[in-house]
Amino acid sequence: MPLTPEQKKELEAQLETFVGKPIGPAKAGRDAVNEPMIRSWCDAMGDANPAYLDPAAAKDSVHGGIVAPPAMLQAWTMIGWDMHRGYDEPTNEEQRLHKLLTDNGYTGVVGTNTAQGYTRYLRPGDTVTAETVIESISEEKATALGIGYFIVTRTTFSDQDAEEVGWMTFRVLKYIPAQQPQAAASDAGGAPAVPGRIRPPMGHDNAWWWNAVADGILPIQTCNACGAHHHPPRPMCGECRSMDLGFIESTGQGTVHTFTVIRHPQFPGYDFPILAALIDLEEGVRIVSNVVGCDPGDVHIGMAVEAFIHEDEDGFKLPLFRPVK
Repeated sequence: MPLTPEQKKELEAQLETFVGKPIGPAKAGRDAVNEPMIRSWCDAMGDANPAYLDPAAAKDSVHGGIVAPPAMLQAWTMIGWDMHRGYDEPTNEEQRLHKLLTDNGYTGVVGTNTAQGYTRYLRPGDTVTAETVIESISEEKATALGIGYFIVTRTTFSDQDAEEVGWMTFRVLKYIPAQQPQAAASDAGGAPAVPGRIRPPMGHDNAWWWNAVADGILPIQTCNACGAHHHPPRPMCGECRSMDLGFIESTGQGTVHTFTVIRHPQFPGYDFPILAALIDLEEGVRIVSNVVGCDPGDVHIGMAVEAFIHEDEDGFKLPLFRPVK
């Protein structure tokens, strides 16, 4: 049932009370900035910058020693999800805000964008503390997903001297899912259409990649100038800065670099649990996809997998992976 004008006015008055509030106490990272975690990050990201990894080279650089990749900023204060807490027991102001909207019918949530700023490089031994504030809540907006509110949080990261080292904003849409279209009438009298997978955004830089997948190919972008391979697709070679780019067809052979099993929250159109994995392809690039056709408990790092092109019921095609038999 949609909210009445009076209910909507009351809800928006409640929403306004959250703006400017810290979501909870400042959160200190459990570990100081350290070289092993920097190496693990660089391994996962394929970043070989010697300023992050080589003490001798870093000492001779403008930094005068090892520094952490700026994009790691949030990682120093992140913790694992407490699976025993449940999802209906808010423990901070952000969770209370989301529950308020959920209780009023805004049951959908999707991240829309994030931004980070870096004040200085972090060095081994620095300790990082994060404090997050609910920066703004938009007026109700109509989107393709449904009507809802955009919520922006701003996190300030500080060091052991309480000086800012960076910041991050994160925006989500909390919305009432748009009603699914009705399927064509059947012998049973018609039924709602089955929700499908959310399709990825396609633009100038990546539409060609999805078109190749639709033709049954797993493409790997290549630089025609230096021969470097890239994934995901980009408008310029990260090695030589050339914009003369092409692609080769991947064999689809690879191994699991790392993975996670997603059980919650569950969205229509997907089969849970979802086994999301970072795959090392034999061409030397990594791709994020799903591993299917096996029990999540059987998946392990280093497991050999192979790609295949899966077609959804609505005709959309995407590459998935399965264990090599």
